[in-house]
Amino acid sequence: MNAINPGDTAWVLICSALVLMMTPALAFFYGGMVRRKNALSTLNLSFIIMGLISVQWVLFGYSLAFASDFHGLIGGLGFLGLVGVGAAPNPDYAATIPHLAFATFQMMFAIITPALITGALVERVRFKTFLVFTLLWATLVYDPVAHWVWGVGGILRQLGTLDFAGGTVVHITAGFSALAFALAIGPRKGFGKSPMEAHNIPYTVLGAGLLWVGWFGFNAGSALAANGIAVNALMTTNTSAAAATLVWMLLSWRDNKPSVLGIVTGAVVGLVAITPASGFVTPLAAIVIGAVAAPISYYAIQLREKVGLDESLDVWACHGMAGTWGALATGLFATVAVNSSGANGLFYGNPGQFGIQIVSVVASIAFAFGVTFVLAKVLDAVMGLRVSEKEEAVGLDISMHGERAYV
Repeated sequence: MNAINPGDTAWVLICSALVLMMTPALAFFYGGMVRRKNALSTLNLSFIIMGLISVQWVLFGYSLAFASDFHGLIGGLGFLGLVGVGAAPNPDYAATIPHLAFATFQMMFAIITPALITGALVERVRFKTFLVFTLLWATLVYDPVAHWVWGVGGILRQLGTLDFAGGTVVHITAGFSALAFALAIGPRKGFGKSPMEAHNIPYTVLGAGLLWVGWFGFNAGSALAANGIAVNALMTTNTSAAAATLVWMLLSWRDNKPSVLGIVTGAVVGLVAITPASGFVTPLAAIVIGAVAAPISYYAIQLREKVGLDESLDVWACHGMAGTWGALATGLFATVAVNSSGANGLFYGNPGQFGIQIVSVVASIAFAFGVTFVLAKVLDAVMGLRVSEKEEAVGLDISMHGERAYV
């Protein structure tokens, strides 16, 4: 039996707390960008997920993602209720920490992923329908894709997909699910005609700063040990975020003025892009990954605006597109000199890895988008996705929760 390493265990527990902090950080990041009459509602969409998915994960989510394999597509029922997930290590996933610590760390990823999607549906979604959607989405989309990529026997893991901390599992699934949901629910009343400006940009700056800090747990914690790979992941994470921040600033400055909202959005885009690559690439590669991610997402937002799609807070552009670039970039820049458990990418003599990354990206996009769109349409027919026009006009803080963010 493998021995528990106290340093590794302490590191993973700290990183679990950092990743959980990212969900209320996301709440503020999103909450500042909506109109003041929807501030509380938007904050709550992230916060309630911490309660809902924590329970789902313990009951059956972890089992579906990481228990014994069923044809490479989904985990079994061996870990229902976290039975058998205790203080002993599981050598399949993390040989030096308690199995329960691994399950706890993974729970935080399962929480923040559906929270990311909320940026696409703010200011008009029915709270009751949202709760049902989130529970079903976590079960039908997140848990299977997590198993494909990270679960023993998972079809993409068997293929050789590299996803260090969730570029595919988290950001691609959330980003393209957000796009599907936005298409299903339709635009906010007055979209494109009435002003819908961010009501509190300092909230968004606060949220972005906390996300940046929390992301060190997200990426460096995915080493599942206090070792050199964790150090590399932390450095590449910070470097990519910094590069994307600077490039986004220059892009917005060239078009008008250096928007603060744009600058902090650029930081998040850089964090998204490096997520799948952080434990496999060098800091110099991280500069390129972040610097390229910024214009990809910047112009994706402009495209979304040009076609008149109300994907309200640009989850698709920032998470879907930057996550896609990050997953592909992993296939370009990965090197076993950084992580011997990974693989070399195209630029290190292995073009096959880039092909594997393309397959995993396409499969994840198609699955997440397709299942989410069908799920949203079914829920719309059964429960209704949207609040009434009157409730939307009043604001969801009052109409859904009976409270105001500001007196």
